[in-house]
Amino acid sequence: MKLQGKVAVITGGARGIGLAIGTRYVAEGATVFLADRDVEEAVKAAAALGPQAQGIALDVTDAASIEAMVKAVITQV
Repeated sequence: MKLQGKVAVITGGARGIGLAIGTRYVAEGATVFLADRDVEEAVKAAAALGPQAQGIALDVTDAASIEAMVKAVITQV
């Protein structure tokens, strides 16, 4: 459990490499936020990983979306 007590935000976390990274981080003990423009897929992916993961909306091209994501993560940790 190398990442026990750590929090990670994985951009593009709903699928592909982002999801693979999130899966590994959860296995290593981290709390993971799978951030993606496709929030429905991010939520589904997080549910499959268990209670240590959450899906969250994020569009990295939009400053307001980034700010909202950071605030959401901070309030949930």
